[in-house]
Amino acid sequence: MNTKIEIATNQKTDYGKKVRQLLLDNVVPILFIIICLIGVKLAKQPPLYILNELVARVARNSFIVLALIIPVLAGMGLNFAIVLGAMAGQIAIIAVTHWKITGLAGFATTIVMCTPFAIVFGYLTGKLLNKTKGQEMITSMILGFFANGLYQLVFLFFIGTIIPMKNKVLVLTTGIGIKNTIDLMAIKYSLDNIFKLSMSKTLFIFGVLCAVGMVMYYVYKVILKKSKMQNPVKYYVYLVICAVISVTGFALMNTKSVYNMVMLPIITFAVIGMLCLFNVFIVKTKLGQEFRTVGQDMHIAKVSGIHVDKVRVIAIIISTVLAAWGQIIFLQNMGTLNTYGSHEQVGMFAAAALLIGGASVTKATIGQALTGTLLLHTLFIVSPQAGKNLLGSAEIGEYFRSFVAYGVIGVSLGLHAWKHQVQAKRKTS
Repeated sequence: MNTKIEIATNQKTDYGKKVRQLLLDNVVPILFIIICLIGVKLAKQPPLYILNELVARVARNSFIVLALIIPVLAGMGLNFAIVLGAMAGQIAIIAVTHWKITGLAGFATTIVMCTPFAIVFGYLTGKLLNKTKGQEMITSMILGFFANGLYQLVFLFFIGTIIPMKNKVLVLTTGIGIKNTIDLMAIKYSLDNIFKLSMSKTLFIFGVLCAVGMVMYYVYKVILKKSKMQNPVKYYVYLVICAVISVTGFALMNTKSVYNMVMLPIITFAVIGMLCLFNVFIVKTKLGQEFRTVGQDMHIAKVSGIHVDKVRVIAIIISTVLAAWGQIIFLQNMGTLNTYGSHEQVGMFAAAALLIGGASVTKATIGQALTGTLLLHTLFIVSPQAGKNLLGSAEIGEYFRSFVAYGVIGVSLGLHAWKHQVQAKRKTS
């Protein structure tokens, strides 16, 4: 009898420890979920407005946040040098605007043109970060500031002097330097407007496709391959979730819900989904395993025969190229380019979104990236109006947004250092 009581007590203790650990690991996203709910309540904005804004922001920002995952996997922390990738994207956009290539052709041209620039920038960044191992984040941040100076030198002084360009729309009246603001009518919504669906129809189709995919996986795995499911309960839970999503979407299609008024850029979200699949796929490859090994311990990786420096450079190149593409997706949605400012806060806000989702400088997942993007931009939407309603000034909300972006990075880095100290004490004791 006493033995049973002891076992039950131990199980309760283990369960309590797991719950505490779960709360500790997710303290940042839980905190921001609470803040967002309070902000939505205080802002008193129409649900249709919030949903429309949220869809637009998540569509244009998710790609560039996902670009941060691979360097974290490779143990290089948050790659603030994705600013260089954003610059590569903007170089291509300015060129395409000058050549007046419009629509989807213009968008495709920017993607093709920015890629070699991003590869070169990523290679040079990776080489530099290999010289400053252990200080990658601060190095990449300072590198971003340095690259910004060179970028401004090129577009303020070289255009019209060393680099000939005669374009009244782009070049300043003096004939030297690019204008501060450029209208991107050539590629505006070139990706977003290819195909759109209402949110209710999207939920229905997404749920059906996921359910069909899971059934096909079951048929292939269990019936054709005749192998057992590793976790059947998890499989059936996911299948039920897919069914609920599709039924919910179908039910909403025949109502006057706001979900029928919110239009989703399907192709843009499909591109984001493809990047998610790429991140999942690359982890399962030999290169992905090398990323993991290098990220866990560079010395063991080197002893195992892995070319550590080369793997780290590849991680940064991939991140920089993805950032360049992400900046193009961002700007085609915005429709305007702030020539000297659009790229400046890219690294900071992408890192903040990733950390808000529960990631750290040593571990980041796709789910954390998307969750963080959703929470950060929900806060961005409601904070000005919430600040105005609560304190009589919308500027308070604006300041709060900047405070959040910088503050969450500082808090996350502090928590990461604290966890390392706790783990070190446990090992020595």
